[in-house]
Amino acid sequence: MIDPRSARLHGLDTLRALAVTLVVLHHYTLFVSHDDATFGWLGRIGWAGVDLFFALSGYLIGNQIFAALKTDAGLSLKAFYARRLLRTLPNYFVILAIYFLWPAWGENAPLAPLWRYLSFTQNLGLAPGTAFSHSWSLAIEEQFYLLLPALALAGALLRLRISVAWVVIVCVVAAGMVLRAQLWSEHVDAQKYGIYFYYKLIYYSSLCRLDELVAGVSLALLKNHHPDVWTRVTSHGNRMLVAGLAITGLSFWLFLDQHYGFVATVFGYPLLGLGFGLLILAALSPRSLLRELRIPGAGRLAVWSYAIYLTHRGASAVAAAPLQALGYGPHSIVAVVLLLSLSVLSGWILYRLVETPFMALRERYVPSNLARPTFSPAPR
Repeated sequence: MIDPRSARLHGLDTLRALAVTLVVLHHYTLFVSHDDATFGWLGRIGWAGVDLFFALSGYLIGNQIFAALKTDAGLSLKAFYARRLLRTLPNYFVILAIYFLWPAWGENAPLAPLWRYLSFTQNLGLAPGTAFSHSWSLAIEEQFYLLLPALALAGALLRLRISVAWVVIVCVVAAGMVLRAQLWSEHVDAQKYGIYFYYKLIYYSSLCRLDELVAGVSLALLKNHHPDVWTRVTSHGNRMLVAGLAITGLSFWLFLDQHYGFVATVFGYPLLGLGFGLLILAALSPRSLLRELRIPGAGRLAVWSYAIYLTHRGASAVAAAPLQALGYGPHSIVAVVLLLSLSVLSGWILYRLVETPFMALRERYVPSNLARPTFSPAPR
């Protein structure tokens, strides 16, 4: 997941808080209440919160990389990877250990082999119904963190034109559309177990789910290498917001209407990436409504979002049964409030006990992504 400290903009915090809220609501309907009607259409479309995280990660990580490459010091792959690993691995390993040691935390579902989780390849051919299945998105992000800085640094060393990066982005989006179309036609269309193969071969697949990540990378590329264009587009923040809401709403309608259909499968994800990209632009634009928006608690949810993402499903799984025994089923207001509160509380505990000390270590020993530290002249 993204680093909440990399940008303290209220608009981005709002988007992060929205992303984790959507995911928690969706997983509640999917794994706790087993009823799409629990939160209405928000619960049904809540999976898109992961895609919003992807778009935010693409921008924030891409911006760090491209900004470092523009400096005299340059980008250090060693520092970049160290910072990423200290950010993502401690929380992840703690929760992974809980899944393997406490089956009830994983809804007593089967786990993939441990090496798949340790190598961040669990999303490849992932069978639906596996415990800790929501870690598929973390696997894709770790793959992204591994490849993007290396590719960007190689491009800089080879002195490739920025136009090459834009061509690569267009090719990635086009290739994803073609691949999804082919897989849908061969394994989903009119197949008895089409939905199963939709998730296994398309939804969880790295090559099929790059649209939102490259949308975020495109924004970072625009900001760092086309400053005049960036200034022009961010001067119309509220227009970007309206356009982003309209396109995101259209993509939501498309997925709600025909989630597993051909059109949604092929064109829905790029459309979602475009909508989220415009919302991020609005969040970064001076004087835009989204950038200035203050929602109580959104900043804290944003900071805790990675930890909440890791813990919420297991915490709800463990607590739902005792509540049911007390007469509070998952559809009751009492259960909904308590389980959602527990989802946030469990994330906060992980954040305080694990994430916070490791982030302090990161700031002490790997304070930047630069290849050479910069020093300010000593005061005279």
